[in-house]
Amino acid sequence: MNMIQRLALTAATSLVFTTAAFAEIVSETVEYTVDGDSFTGYMVYDDDVDGERPGILVVHEWWGHNEFVRSQAERLAKEGYTAFALDMYGTGKLAEHPDDAKKFMQATMGDKQALEARFREAMSILQDHETVDESRIAAQGYCFGGAVVLNMARLGLDLDGVVSLHGSLGSDIQPEQGAVTARILAYTGGADPFVPVEQVTGFVSEMTKAGADLSLTVFPGVKHSFTSKAADATGEKFGLPMAYNEEAANRAWEGTMAFYQDIFAQ
Repeated sequence: MNMIQRLALTAATSLVFTTAAFAEIVSETVEYTVDGDSFTGYMVYDDDVDGERPGILVVHEWWGHNEFVRSQAERLAKEGYTAFALDMYGTGKLAEHPDDAKKFMQATMGDKQALEARFREAMSILQDHETVDESRIAAQGYCFGGAVVLNMARLGLDLDGVVSLHGSLGSDIQPEQGAVTARILAYTGGADPFVPVEQVTGFVSEMTKAGADLSLTVFPGVKHSFTSKAADATGEKFGLPMAYNEEAANRAWEGTMAFYQDIFAQ
């Protein structure tokens, strides 16, 4: 394992990469700062893939940057992408109880300037990576992360596409006609009380008015956090309406891979 320190990426950011190789997959722990606060991300790519390839930002659930989001980045690396599991809360801010997760989420979502700055910095880090074609960038998020990537699309960031997986679909950021240039793919559970029917229909109406390219799938009877195998135990422990659903998780993953092949081929 070696340490590579990258200096002066931006006036506000410094990076430290710690690299470990597993077969063809290379992972890098990325330590960086945004407006004086420390963050820790996770970059993953397949070293056997020649040349530059698309980059995908991966945004964690409300629990924070944990093993689940890193595992999703690793899956993307195995598909031939460079994935950066970014950190929206700050180094060490990892919740084990829903009350803490809610506080972290509300503090981050409540400061829209910081929310955008943190995402943009992570996007810049990914674009600057030697394996990445900076002109081909997408983002996917889970739960809280799904809401984040949708808001970045609403703000008109230069993304080829965004994917929301059991993320909140409502927002007080209302895009103007033509502002959403990223293609949008969203998956939600039909039995997810965190994303009720009214929110789903409101989201479709919002995106239609904005002229966005939206594809939305609702899985009937499926609860919140359906992509996470830990959801059953977590839901039972804290009395939360969440559960893993293998069929929905597999269909969402396959659909996401097809989505990326389509947007990056154009």
